[in-house]
Amino acid sequence: MKELMRLDRMLLHNPLSDWLIAMGVVALICLIVALIKPIVVRRLSILARRTETRFDDALVMVIQATKLWLVLIAAVYFGSEYLDLPRKAEKWLNQTAVIATFIQIGLWAGAVLEAWVERSRQRAMATDISTATSLSALAFVGKLVLWTVTILLALDNIGVNVTALVASLGIGGIAVALAVQNILGDLLASLSIVIDKPFVLGDAIVVDNFTGTVEHIGLKTTRVRSSDGEQIVFSNSDLLKTRLRNYKRMNERRVQFGFGVSSKTSLDQLKRIPQIVRRIIEAQPKTRFDRAHFKELSDSAYNFEVVYWMLDPNYNLYMDTRQAINLELVKTFADEGIGLASTTQTLVLATADQGALVQPRAASES
Repeated sequence: MKELMRLDRMLLHNPLSDWLIAMGVVALICLIVALIKPIVVRRLSILARRTETRFDDALVMVIQATKLWLVLIAAVYFGSEYLDLPRKAEKWLNQTAVIATFIQIGLWAGAVLEAWVERSRQRAMATDISTATSLSALAFVGKLVLWTVTILLALDNIGVNVTALVASLGIGGIAVALAVQNILGDLLASLSIVIDKPFVLGDAIVVDNFTGTVEHIGLKTTRVRSSDGEQIVFSNSDLLKTRLRNYKRMNERRVQFGFGVSSKTSLDQLKRIPQIVRRIIEAQPKTRFDRAHFKELSDSAYNFEVVYWMLDPNYNLYMDTRQAINLELVKTFADEGIGLASTTQTLVLATADQGALVQPRAASES
């Protein structure tokens, strides 16, 4: 019994004392991580709830991503430093430790990425749900790239020649990209829409000859509810290639209109018309008068051109204001004795043997 308990007894070419030290190192490292991790996570979580910074939230997720089984592999590697192991066993252990280390680094980096995406998603949920959905796709692409790089670095550090592997992946990637280039184009366009934000849900946009309100922004298509009621589906890549007008982001609306008065209107009345128009427009709420001019003479009318600005771009408010201005113009012109241009013309027909024949006809007739 005493012989068995001797610490200098050899076991697999190593003294028993060295084995005990190695196991003690492994147990100590695992015990420290297992005990400290929940305490640190709990205290940092309390701190994170009290602050609005991203750093503490990300740090909590990084610590939570620390896996005990990966720590165990690292601990076994450090404990093996006290042992004299065969070359094959030492090489295998070193490679395993390298792979475990890169896996843990990948988990930490993934936790940081997830923390950033989650924070961005929470902010987007309040304004644009489709952006939050697209952020999930962005997180997937980011994690795919992250783990691809992590695996290649791990293989390279354990002695695997990754040059041929990278070349084959490149060739395969080109083949896949050519096969699904339209889908990839729409996916990248979706990410571009999310990042650049040329429009968001609820924006009133005009694309070519189509007008409508954005209903949904997906990974491949964007759906717009047209002013006529039907749903129009656009490819994301097509949207980024065309000229798009976003009326929702108008700060002001420029309004230009014209009208004609009777050719019998006196010179004094013509001079007063711009002041009358200005007074009527400035009396309306949320308007800024720009100009009113006697623009041109025609055969049967004196034509004026008016420009003003709506300080609120809301379309319904614009139409209500325009209606109020038109009604006030009709009323004021009637009070001032200013006649609006007639829609009829007088056509005089004459022959060599008969007198002139006066016949009214519509102005639109030739």
